[in-house]
Amino acid sequence: MKNAKIIKFIILLLSIMLGVGCKSENEPADDLKLWYQQPANALTYDNPNGWEDDPEWLKALPLGNGSLGVMVYGDVNHERFQLSEESMWSGSPHESDNPEAFKFQEKIRELLFEGKYKEATDLANRTQVCIGDGSGHGNGANVPFGCFQTLGDLWIDNENQASYENYHRALNLMDAVVTVEYNQNDVNFKREIFTSFPDQVMVARFTADKKSSISFSCSLSRPERFKTYAENDNLVMSGTLSDGKGGNGLEYMARLKAINKNGEVVYTDSNIRIKDADEVILLLSVSTDYVLDYPSYKGRNYVDITKRNIENASKKSFADLLMRHKKEYQSYFKRVSFDITSKNVNGDSIPTNLRIQNFKEGTMDFHLYELVFQYGRYLLISSSRPGTLPANLQGIWANKIQTPWNGDYHTDINVEMNYWPAEVTNLSEMHLPFFDLLANIVGPGNKTAKIQYHNKGWVAHTITNVWGFTSPGESATWGMYPAGGAWLCQHIAEHYRFTQDTAFLVKMYPVIKDAVEFYMDWLVTDPETGKLVSGPSISPENTFIAPDGSKCQISMGPAHDQQLIWQLFDDFGMISKELRIEDNFVTEVEKAKNQLDRGLKIGSDGRLMEWAKEYREAEPGHRHISHLFSVYPASQITPARSPELSIAAKKSLDFRVAHGGGHTGWSAAWLISQYARLKEGENALRSLNGIISKNISPNLFTQHPPFQIDANFGLTAGIAEMLLQSHEGCIEFLPALPTQWKEGSVKGLKARGNYEVNIVWKEGRIVYAEIIGKEGQKGKYKINGNIKEFQIPNNGVCKIKI
Repeated sequence: MKNAKIIKFIILLLSIMLGVGCKSENEPADDLKLWYQQPANALTYDNPNGWEDDPEWLKALPLGNGSLGVMVYGDVNHERFQLSEESMWSGSPHESDNPEAFKFQEKIRELLFEGKYKEATDLANRTQVCIGDGSGHGNGANVPFGCFQTLGDLWIDNENQASYENYHRALNLMDAVVTVEYNQNDVNFKREIFTSFPDQVMVARFTADKKSSISFSCSLSRPERFKTYAENDNLVMSGTLSDGKGGNGLEYMARLKAINKNGEVVYTDSNIRIKDADEVILLLSVSTDYVLDYPSYKGRNYVDITKRNIENASKKSFADLLMRHKKEYQSYFKRVSFDITSKNVNGDSIPTNLRIQNFKEGTMDFHLYELVFQYGRYLLISSSRPGTLPANLQGIWANKIQTPWNGDYHTDINVEMNYWPAEVTNLSEMHLPFFDLLANIVGPGNKTAKIQYHNKGWVAHTITNVWGFTSPGESATWGMYPAGGAWLCQHIAEHYRFTQDTAFLVKMYPVIKDAVEFYMDWLVTDPETGKLVSGPSISPENTFIAPDGSKCQISMGPAHDQQLIWQLFDDFGMISKELRIEDNFVTEVEKAKNQLDRGLKIGSDGRLMEWAKEYREAEPGHRHISHLFSVYPASQITPARSPELSIAAKKSLDFRVAHGGGHTGWSAAWLISQYARLKEGENALRSLNGIISKNISPNLFTQHPPFQIDANFGLTAGIAEMLLQSHEGCIEFLPALPTQWKEGSVKGLKARGNYEVNIVWKEGRIVYAEIIGKEGQKGKYKINGNIKEFQIPNNGVCKIKI
């Protein structure tokens, strides 16, 4: 038996050594499926205006092509395809900047420097807020801020209440296709559903193993503001959303066509009826008139787009549509594989809902780790294709009119976390919509900087939307966050570090330069330390206890701001150097960077301080860990370069966890990467286990709660960070590998410098590794604790000597 295991491992190793040099060989395992033995209940329809999660929706399976999202319930008799479209936003552009804010800022700073935090917080809450309704306190469906909301539903009534057996419902991550199979009245039925990016349609094929067995009616509906009608063998649903000002805003359309083999199809203004067909293909196209183009945001010819998409897709066979979909999707997904499952285990042998339940009850499940890692990559591909809007708090999936927190873009962690896995898991193209949105908010951000602060440059705060909202929120305690633009800009430098795309830097240079200009005007000198500090500001959503016992949020120089601004200035210097830009402004920024308070202070208890002075947290287990931005996603604190600060950062993490920190999905996901950066593999795994045990749904959507997609992306990034790091000037293999993951392989991860990395390990030690890059590239790698140099040979593959 022992020899057999050795032979099996040698065969595995040889196959990897022979194949990992080619991207086409980096295919993930073919058992990456979410599957179930029962449907989600399609007839359950929760309050469309509430925040509560519909438990059945969290059993439905998500599909997406970046613009169109579909949740497939798989109900036998009453199928429901819940529909979303990336730009389905109520609201409209609105003047929210507060022209009265500036005249109070100096007074607030004086109060803060004098230690009068309560008075400063009260004054900030009265004066440093937006005008109008803001986000509607997270309920913005009917105010100008608006909210991301459901497109509606495609209902399929099979007009059959008979019992069924042999039910199987699955989402195959390898081809992004949902299948539903069952036997009813001695007929085997099958449905295949996917959302195609090349053809911009949802495709759903219904087949049976007996002729004339397919009969159903289908209809389109929405909780509000819609009409349906038949038009040229299409069923159309259209409407106009609220602009939040008592008028009409965004216009939308969904267009559905049925293509049958035999039988008959009848269109009415309310539905499509299919009778006695052998096969039916449904094609659905959706669009709105939204354009990401400040200041108008209107102009897309959504009617012609839906018509053209349906007409073009109708000319193709199902096989052709499927082939085109799979080829495009797999060009991204197949780049990375991750395998820690024993080779004699069928990872696909247990229904997904049971594997989650078993895990919660203490069963170790290596395949579940593989599945959730790849699921995060799948969701990013599905919700953020080039040319689309970026993934929001819910990706592109929404089943309500009023989504939680408006389904918007939170800049104080959430939208950034959505894109943490983009570079390292070889999905750099999926990052591009993030930069499109970033470039678009420069215009409104310029206005906010000028009106609110009398500053040059641009600024963004805690929340933004598709209408260019950059003002503070309606409460300073969470919305007075002028550091939002700095965090967004960090992604510019990271994208470049991974891709080495100089053309991208040229395009984005004005964006980061304008952001730097704002902070150059914004910073003031702390009279006590002589250092440049940011403020008035917050440490995102956290509260401290001031010396007088009051609970306050506003301060000068919170560590998070200081770290972010230092990172922005440092990145700006790096980018300017890469572009060979040397001018007075670059020099001034470098000087200001050296005068900054770094926000890296250790308190008397040995923890990294969150505020400029040592105050107690009102909530010791607070979900945000903002003062550890310096650990991850930045790399200002590392065990090798700053051991004392690393110890202090770990104490901060341990303190939060001991007091209940990491209790939300995204917070636990952040912990994974932070512990991984500190080389704490066991703690990173514990945080990963916490998400799976407490914050994951039957369909693997992560919970805040309610549903937020950021933890799905955060845990994928966290696993990658456990396996590969490249932020310290060298490529480090398995930097935070937990002892439980004794053997395995990962192929296709990316390292900074535009390298691709493949690793195989056994008993926790690397037995094979290679770095793929351009001929002549030189760098360093760290393997089994040793740092060595490498150079890419002429075949592009550097095999590492073990």
